[in-house]
Amino acid sequence: FSFNQPKFCPTAAWNPIGITFANQTTIGEKPGAIFINTNNIIYVYYRENKQLLVYHEGHINPTKIVPINSSTPNSIFVTTNGDIYIDNDEVVLKWISNKNTFDTVMNGISQCQGLFVDINDTLYCSMAFRHQVVKRWINDSVMTPTIVAGADRPGPAPNELNLPFGIFVDVNFDLYVADCENNRVQLFQLGQSFGITVAGAGSLNPTISLSCPRGIVLDAQKYLFIVDYGNSRIIGSGPNGFRCLVGCHGPGSQSHQLSSPMSLSFDRSGNMFVADEDNDRIQKYLLKKPCGKLKIVE
Repeated sequence: FSFNQPKFCPTAAWNPIGITFANQTTIGEKPGAIFINTNNIIYVYYRENKQLLVYHEGHINPTKIVPINSSTPNSIFVTTNGDIYIDNDEVVLKWISNKNTFDTVMNGISQCQGLFVDINDTLYCSMAFRHQVVKRWINDSVMTPTIVAGADRPGPAPNELNLPFGIFVDVNFDLYVADCENNRVQLFQLGQSFGITVAGAGSLNPTISLSCPRGIVLDAQKYLFIVDYGNSRIIGSGPNGFRCLVGCHGPGSQSHQLSSPMSLSFDRSGNMFVADEDNDRIQKYLLKKPCGKLKIVE
């Protein structure tokens, strides 16, 4: 993987008091997407400034700024060679790191609210306003993707989605979707068009309610970490169901609060970074209870 996928224990915990890594005075407004690679390079897209900022480990100021003339991206994905995939309205662009230029890698779509590249170089896009997730093999000569989840209509049925946002594809090529308006997370196993509700409304083990989940990450144990946008908090799963991890006392601007978080990513040490959109900041939450030696899977 190009991103960090720590192996947490079921009761891992983070300090609920966030450290502001970057804020409006240093970088800009409306952070929509964050991605941290295995070298601890942090990528953040700011919609209002229309810039992708790159921070190398140990730097509090960006070491690179990539201008992108689009206000739509809510997701970015960076591959192991440093290529950056980002939505640009009706196409997906790839920033080629060694050429400092953009190429179009997917077209015939609407806005991608989630992007993911799996271990077979297949690019996935969640089209929120078409209520579908599509994919395209990056090396295919055909630029138009195929549908892998959802119908061309909103709905709560197992084969439907309603404003899908964040997506995650595991090593078995199973697809997880943050199904915003249905207040749930859906699992579409490889080759299946009917999803299984694994969190939120309609799940078999409803230990917590969701309000428009926007982002989703799996750790190496397949525990889910969910950006619960409408409740301004981060949710995590374990053997006994779901629990709140940070932002657990309601929305706000204090260091223990979030306001409309958009996405999250982990660094190599298991610390959690959250794009806290309405507070115009990136919050860092330190891992305080790793349950023994933290194992990092790359």
